[in-house]
Amino acid sequence: MSKMDEKRTGFSLKAPGRSGSDHPRRLPGRGSWPGVDDHLVQPEITRDEIIGGLRVVASPAQPPHATRHTQLDYVVRALVMPGFTAAADLLTRHDHDSDFATDVCVFKDGIDPATGSRYLEEIAFEVVSEQNERLVTEKAVRMHRRGVRRIFAVRVKKAQVCEWSPESQGWNPLDSGARIEDPCLVAPLAVAALLDAAAADKAVAEALIAKGDPTLREREARGIAGSIITVLEARGIAVSPEQRQEIQRCHDLERLDRWLRTAALASSVEEVLSQA
Repeated sequence: MSKMDEKRTGFSLKAPGRSGSDHPRRLPGRGSWPGVDDHLVQPEITRDEIIGGLRVVASPAQPPHATRHTQLDYVVRALVMPGFTAAADLLTRHDHDSDFATDVCVFKDGIDPATGSRYLEEIAFEVVSEQNERLVTEKAVRMHRRGVRRIFAVRVKKAQVCEWSPESQGWNPLDSGARIEDPCLVAPLAVAALLDAAAADKAVAEALIAKGDPTLREREARGIAGSIITVLEARGIAVSPEQRQEIQRCHDLERLDRWLRTAALASSVEEVLSQA
């Protein structure tokens, strides 16, 4: 072990917080806590984290940890409900002796009036590959104690997702076919999306549809418009350039759906377009 490593790991070391900020704040119903941004380590300057007074080094990752982390970012970001923000490696002061980040988290937008700073994470995800299991569990204990509602671990080697249980003080494995429902998410998060790339793509597509993504709505509208014109022409009903343009310019999916149903029986294009 190098001299630098001896100084950085395995010892109970505490760095000073920011000048004038490292004071406990009393949160309603949860006692006194340091502010979430009252750091023991320097964000974006060092790789150090502190967990229960133990200084550890957040090491760079290799596949499959690094690739699974990217997949986690991709899926969670797409599913975040408006009014919330997703973040990667967000350093948080979880208690007096702990200042560490999870791989991905979701927190509410704006300023928490109880603390005068950003909101604490609502849900957090940790990718677990070569990490010390005891430290991963210690993180979960301290996050939940601080007020993080839900904590998940994506176990790379076991191809498994677990959720922290405050009742049992342990990790509960989730079935690969299960879906995680949460007020922070626009749609349930499929557990399989955190383990499989194809499932991740599907989850992102479903999330964008749930958010009413304008690009997807426009693409869907073009598809329905094309079907309307195809049905009319297949039935021998001529569609003028002006009528074709009116159909193709419409992006109202409900109206297009009515037009498509009418096109199957209508005797003219005017009869279809009269279904406003």
